[in-house]
Amino acid sequence: MRAIVFLFCLLGFAVRAAENSPRTCRIVFPSAPQDAPGKLHLFDGEASQEVELPQWNFSPVYKVRPGAVTLALLPAAPPAPAAPGAAIPIPAGAPKVAIGEGIGDFYLIVSSDPSNKVAPVKMQVINADSSKFKRGQMLWCNLTRNRVGGKVGSRNLLIEPNSRLILDSPATRMEDYHVNIRYILPGKEQSEPVCETNWPYDPRTRGVFFIVNPPAGLVPRIMGFSDFREAAE
Repeated sequence: MRAIVFLFCLLGFAVRAAENSPRTCRIVFPSAPQDAPGKLHLFDGEASQEVELPQWNFSPVYKVRPGAVTLALLPAAPPAPAAPGAAIPIPAGAPKVAIGEGIGDFYLIVSSDPSNKVAPVKMQVINADSSKFKRGQMLWCNLTRNRVGGKVGSRNLLIEPNSRLILDSPATRMEDYHVNIRYILPGKEQSEPVCETNWPYDPRTRGVFFIVNPPAGLVPRIMGFSDFREAAE
């Protein structure tokens, strides 16, 4: 069996502080390089907060103001405006991402961008609204150029390169389920194994899985995270 890194971290103990927020965010930095920043400041155009950029689990839940906003990641909190009501200046070229007004809860996926001299990262947003991504379901994000597929419990998985999909519950109750996943390199027809094992299922959580390229070698790596929320959805 090929090597696999599978991290299924039950989180949510920091959720209570954000239960009453109309919009929340969790952050993860899969495949972060060794010199990647562990924390940055998340600026929404009006206010800034220091946030964690963990590689092996989701960050705590952060509140983000509602409405259409543009988020920026900065090495430090921006200075106060020059005058009341004036725009808050931020460094040119800071990594930014737009959040549409219709997006509620979301995940902020951070990746490395050494060319950015303000903060060496870039971001993408994944809608995590509970009406679209329900408890028990699995969100798969393929960050490689490979086709990946196989059997995940009672479900068939087939995900194209650089794409994402939601897979329905792989089991019916809290139990282990069998997983057999393979990949196909670009231009090839023969599939190769990624892993064959058993994973735990908890119907109270939403599972988020990233398929990433390892630092060395061809075999994709799967990183799995569990988003458990105590708040009613």
